[in-house]
Amino acid sequence: MIKDAHSWSEWFWGSFFADWLARVQDDQGGVFDALDVEGKPDTSSGKTLLSQARTLFTLSHVALLSGDQALVGIARKQAKFLENFRKSPGLYRCKVNRNGSLTGNSEDEVARSYDQTFVILGLVTWNKVSPSNEVRTLINECWKALKTDLTDPASGLLLNDDSGIKSGPAQNPHMHLYEACLQAFRMTQDAMWLTHAADLRKVGLRYFMDESSGSITEFLTSDLEPLEGAAGQRREVGHQCEWAWLLLEEADLAKDTSLISAAERLIAFADKHGFAQDGDLKGAVFDAVSTSGLTVEDRFLLWPQTEAIKILSTRHKAGEPFAGDRAQRLLCLVFAGWFANRPYFCNQLDIGGNSLWDETLTRLMYHLVLALSEGSKAGLWPDVPAKILD
Repeated sequence: MIKDAHSWSEWFWGSFFADWLARVQDDQGGVFDALDVEGKPDTSSGKTLLSQARTLFTLSHVALLSGDQALVGIARKQAKFLENFRKSPGLYRCKVNRNGSLTGNSEDEVARSYDQTFVILGLVTWNKVSPSNEVRTLINECWKALKTDLTDPASGLLLNDDSGIKSGPAQNPHMHLYEACLQAFRMTQDAMWLTHAADLRKVGLRYFMDESSGSITEFLTSDLEPLEGAAGQRREVGHQCEWAWLLLEEADLAKDTSLISAAERLIAFADKHGFAQDGDLKGAVFDAVSTSGLTVEDRFLLWPQTEAIKILSTRHKAGEPFAGDRAQRLLCLVFAGWFANRPYFCNQLDIGGNSLWDETLTRLMYHLVLALSEGSKAGLWPDVPAKILD
């Protein structure tokens, strides 16, 4: 059994990632959305925009870090497959058949703001790898569609989708569009994207930051009020970490230290309430807690662990004692708990470390590679090697 974060990182980049990528690619285009408990794809299922767009980002991000030209070729094919989801300039339907054809189901034609954010994230990163006027046009069209077709002009909040059904806004699309804008600035150095990021951050914190607890709420009613009862007090710990990481990223990119205090409040909330203090998964991130600190979901999805690793890596870079040790221990826990003795990885564990959700979800690789690359930037484990694929 591998014991340390350095060795786990080498194993991931040395063999795991290439093997997973070979298995998840589909000869009909794009990638399968998931592998089953035996590591086999469901060839009867369609493909979601979320998985395809996140995979475009993942491939492009790793290609930039490694310089591996074989990854560039695969990313190019992935970008091409994304065209099957376009329903109008800038808007992308949420699902297609395995070969990219339309499903014929009305619910699959919906353009969700959450998914569109990853189209921008994927395209701006791909355009850094392989610049083209065509891709720049796609990016601009998607941004325009988000701001016109998928934004409420009165509040500035993103609509959940273009279905016309009135529903309460969610914080998640705002957070990921904020992320996409920060990434666009990194890729282009165009200050316009920092302005867009700041605007999104202001709207997001205005409506979703709970000042009384120092935490981000998940959903609002259609009247922009907190949900009633326990639902309104529920907080996903991974999102506290993710918002904090993004705030500190913007603070660094924009040289704006005023953003640090909000990040520190979110970090304090997560540290106080969000991590298991004992048991087999000590140090892991709970799925959800209440604003009072009660653990309301004592289960452990994979993605919140990666968000904790990212913010701990940032805290380590800033010189915080023990943050790096915590990140390294959590990375080891992730690989030993969610990966070991499985063909690839599972999605969720219970309090005893038993799998509750066996699927290997393709969309989670976006979380994993960001956690690993943030840790390597902080010097906690090795950089991505120059050669990923044989």
